[in-house]
Amino acid sequence: MKILLISMPSVHVVRWIENLKDTPYDLYWFDVLGKGRLETIDKVHQITDWKQRKIPYLKGEHWLRKKAPSIYNKVQSFLEITANEHLDKIIQEIIPDVIHSFEMQSCSYSILKTMNKFPTIKWLYSCWGSDLYYYQKFKYHNLKIRYVLKRVNFLHTDSMRDFNLAKQLGFKGKHVGVIPGGSGFKLAELVKYKKPINDRTVILVKGYEHHFGRGLNVVKALKELKHEVLDYEIVVFGAHKIVMNYIKQHNLSFKVFDRDGLTHRELLELMGKAKIYIGNSISDGMPNTLLEAIVMNAFPIQSNPGNVTSEIIENKVNGLLINNPEDINEIKSLILLTIQLDEEATFFEAAAAMNTAIANKILDFKVNKQKIINLYHNIEISTTSCE
Repeated sequence: MKILLISMPSVHVVRWIENLKDTPYDLYWFDVLGKGRLETIDKVHQITDWKQRKIPYLKGEHWLRKKAPSIYNKVQSFLEITANEHLDKIIQEIIPDVIHSFEMQSCSYSILKTMNKFPTIKWLYSCWGSDLYYYQKFKYHNLKIRYVLKRVNFLHTDSMRDFNLAKQLGFKGKHVGVIPGGSGFKLAELVKYKKPINDRTVILVKGYEHHFGRGLNVVKALKELKHEVLDYEIVVFGAHKIVMNYIKQHNLSFKVFDRDGLTHRELLELMGKAKIYIGNSISDGMPNTLLEAIVMNAFPIQSNPGNVTSEIIENKVNGLLINNPEDINEIKSLILLTIQLDEEATFFEAAAAMNTAIANKILDFKVNKQKIINLYHNIEISTTSCE
């Protein structure tokens, strides 16, 4: 079976592909955004460097693409080779059995026209992050999402929330299961990075401050609790510039890593030293950093948009849920509660034990590797039976 994977370059796609290393499938990867090659297994045929202009760049294109995407989409094919055009060429060259797109707005909208042209090719779509939850609120995106889901044959999600949303938005195909977006973790290899719970003193904060991320609210809450958190080392990672500037302006003694400051392995090692992890956003799927905190036994305080986090976190048992990511006072109260819980000798250890059990059951690499292999095998069977 020939599988054509379509995505942006991402550590999560790399981790997903790793699961297919020993399978007999012919694997192709289409760099749909034209960003460059993946650092992945050798058996993947990478399709890159395809973007070409048809006419010289026109002033105002970037503005039009950002502010009026529906109009830009109508004229894009006159300006440059589109993903739809190049996918058409790829399909005719390799004749894939399955096309698997990761993410909706950049990687699935852009191929819909060609996928409709080849209705017998099976389409598997992996729902990431805010694909459905956030963008369903906008008329333009709601329509585009519905058009894509109408064509998609198979759906993979990282939460039940998004499967239910997909059904509400018209999906009538087969749900292939709930699997973490980046697949699983090699738990045995990570044990050596897990510091004993009672020896940890780090509060680790995700510093995203953008369309969805609200890390600055967490930093502001910690600033107001400077006396209460004196016994902890505050570390902010993945920090956007506005967060870094705020920390500097207020002379906060926080250790800060910018967006490129840590490798994925270094972040996992840092999670293994953290007693508390805080992630805050107005929209997300099942947050990968939350899963990393669970795996590494950092006690999570996490926002819960659309009740997705509550699928894995039982409030006040193995973590705490932020109900309003914009409410600094709520975040302060949750941090204070966590500090109080830290004074109870066994609470954090019990939470860590529960999260270890969760990790072993649903986040282990071997468990999810088999789920992913079975996923494609079942698609292969369904494809063969339809011939």
